[in-house]
Amino acid sequence: MSASLIPAGITVATRYLDLAGVFSCALLGGAVARTAGLDLFGFLVVGILSGLGGGMIRDVLLQHGTPVALTDYAYLPTAVAGAVVVFLIKISEASWTRLFTALDAAVLGFWAVTGVNKTLAVGLGWLPAVLLGTVTAVGGGALRDVVLGRMPAVFGGNGLYATVAVVVAGATVVCAYLGVPAIGVALGITLALAFRLTAVRFGWNLPTSLDWQPRPPIPATLRHGTRTTARNGEEEQPHPRKETP
Repeated sequence: MSASLIPAGITVATRYLDLAGVFSCALLGGAVARTAGLDLFGFLVVGILSGLGGGMIRDVLLQHGTPVALTDYAYLPTAVAGAVVVFLIKISEASWTRLFTALDAAVLGFWAVTGVNKTLAVGLGWLPAVLLGTVTAVGGGALRDVVLGRMPAVFGGNGLYATVAVVVAGATVVCAYLGVPAIGVALGITLALAFRLTAVRFGWNLPTSLDWQPRPPIPATLRHGTRTTARNGEEEQPHPRKETP
């Protein structure tokens, strides 16, 4: 895979999309910290984990140098700023709910697109690009939820959360292979907003486990050595052990 799939201009735009995702996800982390009743330090920790977690997982898996959050000094202040904004600004719970949903959809778009472009830019193929685009989109939120003892949204029941990331990553990859990565960026973000908000609005979710029952356990007679003979269809009892005098 050639890095020419992602031109220099898209690489620059990817950085700003990445930072937009950091800020937006730090806002989400701050909103969750407010719900949990954390103090300022808790806001900062949750905001930083939420804002930087997905990108750092992606960069570690890419093994293409030190994670960008540790080399580009814009990343940590951006995450801190997102958490502090939520700490300082108090709005109604209903407003936070609406804002949370919109930000969540935007983050999925920003980071799925960023993960795909960064993966293709280092020369990997379409499958790793879709995988790391999805990991980038859902990783920070999953870390945040685990730290706070919540069920990560990626595990389902949350409006096709991970599914949206996979679809956006796939669309971005297709556009990159067609030679129109700029369209892929715009399409990915638009698709994330439309798909995610529609899924939340109508309560779309993937099906849970199918209604099946495991096969009954092995009969006790077989466990103790009883078997059926093929000749006469009668059960043959195991020979009793001889007692040692």
